[in-house]
Amino acid sequence: MIPAPFDYHAPSSMADALALLNELGGSAKVLSGGQSLLPLLKLRLGSVEHLVDIGRIPGLEYIHESDGTLRIGAATRESALERSKVVRTKYPILFDTARVIADPLVRNRATVGGNLAHGDPANDHPATMVALGAEVIVTSSKGQRSVPIDEFFQDIFTTALEPNEILTEIRVPMPTPRSGGAYFKLERKVGDYAAAGAAVTVTVGESGEVEHAGIGLTNAGPVPVRGVEASAYLVGKRPTDEVIAETARLAAEVATPSADHRGSVEYKKSMARVLVGRALRKALERTGRK
Repeated sequence: MIPAPFDYHAPSSMADALALLNELGGSAKVLSGGQSLLPLLKLRLGSVEHLVDIGRIPGLEYIHESDGTLRIGAATRESALERSKVVRTKYPILFDTARVIADPLVRNRATVGGNLAHGDPANDHPATMVALGAEVIVTSSKGQRSVPIDEFFQDIFTTALEPNEILTEIRVPMPTPRSGGAYFKLERKVGDYAAAGAAVTVTVGESGEVEHAGIGLTNAGPVPVRGVEASAYLVGKRPTDEVIAETARLAAEVATPSADHRGSVEYKKSMARVLVGRALRKALERTGRK
């Protein structure tokens, strides 16, 4: 388990990192926490000529609210999400997600931005960010641009990041009253990738009908799968047992998982249905509805 040779770079500022990416072009890969990228390189499932480690660049680790959004610095550790009071109290779906990523040792090194930028549909944050309707901020030497999460993931291990860009921030809309969210994951053992996972967010009106819903599925296709039809079906309805069951069915119907040692296609789609139902019920519970 030794990766192919590469040159290692550790810039101490964002300007230096961006200059390196401009110079090296497509031969470079950005390294953040490294908990997804390094195992892939060690298994020789991928290779790079240059690694640009942004871990020493200051100012990329933070969690705070401003201008109607929760802002998460790209180098923020998963363990920091677990400990964050604002995440636990106002964004419990993010806490749900962070705490089931690998194990504590990995979470002390892994970063939220790295989890997303890696473009692996088996990672946990992509589906959650899809359900939350997040956006990512990417930076190049020309400035910053915002990418909606639905446009960020393009194919397996492929994102909207250009070779000269770095993901620097994630922005999550602040929840409105009577909103809730939850993430559930099925894994063979603690620390494993998900056989299936489901993230659900909902907002319930005063009358008890669902006003907004977001659904994202983990490891259900080459990119995180958004349950568009399922969300549209749920909106405007009271979430009865029958409505929840149909929402879960519609969400799982669009999943296109691959068969592997974690299960068959049919098994994974069935588990996606079950997990959407569980996540939806938990999300509804967190809205505080009576």
